[in-house]
Amino acid sequence: MERRILGGTGISVSEYALGTMMLGAWGNTDHDDAVRMVRTALDAGVNLVDTADMYSDGESEVIVGKALKGRRDDVVLASKFHNPMGPDANHRGNSRRWIVRAVEDSLRRLDTEWIDLYQVHRPDPDTDIDETLSALSDLVRSGKVRAVGTSAFPAEEIVEAQWNASARGHVRPRSEQPPYSLLARGIERDVLPTAQRYGMGVLTWSPLSGGWLSGRYGGPDGEDPGAAHRSAFLGPMYDTALPGNAAKLAAVTELGKVAADADLSLPHLATAFVRSHPAVTSVIIGPRTHDQLQGMLDGAGVRLGGEVLDRIDGIVPPGTDVSRDMTFYEPPAVTDKRLRRR
Repeated sequence: MERRILGGTGISVSEYALGTMMLGAWGNTDHDDAVRMVRTALDAGVNLVDTADMYSDGESEVIVGKALKGRRDDVVLASKFHNPMGPDANHRGNSRRWIVRAVEDSLRRLDTEWIDLYQVHRPDPDTDIDETLSALSDLVRSGKVRAVGTSAFPAEEIVEAQWNASARGHVRPRSEQPPYSLLARGIERDVLPTAQRYGMGVLTWSPLSGGWLSGRYGGPDGEDPGAAHRSAFLGPMYDTALPGNAAKLAAVTELGKVAADADLSLPHLATAFVRSHPAVTSVIIGPRTHDQLQGMLDGAGVRLGGEVLDRIDGIVPPGTDVSRDMTFYEPPAVTDKRLRRR
């Protein structure tokens, strides 16, 4: 598996990263089986493992910690903080108070002394970015964290973080982790160019767009083996009576034809498309089963030619999202009525 350098850090990472959101209560509840999945990925050449404190309320980090026993030095381990880890209002967010607590909790669950890439899971409008970067810088200097990054940050938030780090002497974010797929190309307009401008690595997630590009959804038999599992967590996202989902299904049908003509499975077309963008460092795959993992790994060598990429552009134009519900962060300026009415 090919390697790329992560955002000028000198850290070499595989072009596929293993995302572990589905390991634990949210997906594969068998710890032994989940550990085998992680080790299968490592044996295949994946050296970047991405998790977060919130995944299955910390259970994912525990599983990852078990899987890395005896192999920790060979793995680039990434985790994230921000989302609620309890009912208390201070057990979440991007404040120094919470970051200092959250990193210790993650280190304990992961059973490690350091995290290679510690990422801010989402922006926090209630916390000054200077406060967040100051705390993260202290973690880097203490050796508990090697590098820091962001996730789902809009372009303007990325710029603000980079400016603040430069002006205040903080460690600057070295990576951004946005959603990116054949159906969600909005980041091509601003996030990806901004990341390139600042020399940041990009770790994309949801290359199969939450299962829409799995090759099963909307198939000829009208059945999807994973539909029941996904509906339990994200039911409305798969209701084809909704206009946005109907648009996704129409695009998936056309993209399936492109994949067939290229003699590829739709998942392999989807992941190869994401890897083809020059800004992308690594594609995070998030399988729930061994079969899903192996299917994704089998496509590691696929490369797309210009003709195929042009056909894709004709179905989903560059810089566009098929549906608005594929935006995973909305700023308060949009969600808070008080900030847009008087």
